[in-house]
Amino acid sequence: MRMSTYDILCCPVCKGSLTLEVEKKEILDSGEEDIIEGRLKCERCMVDYPISEGIPDLLPREKEE
Repeated sequence: MRMSTYDILCCPVCKGSLTLEVEKKEILDSGEEDIIEGRLKCERCMVDYPISEGIPDLLPREKEE
């Protein structure tokens, strides 16, 4: 997931802001960061959305207890 994509993402449930936690990233030839592994977290819903192999999984899910 490119950082330019992160700038336009929001929580699919409440439309709130998402916090990015990066586990693995690469720098593209253009100089942009590409997030390979990590998670997007909605502080309002308290739900995590994983990023795996550069693809964010933004399917709505139940919050984890």
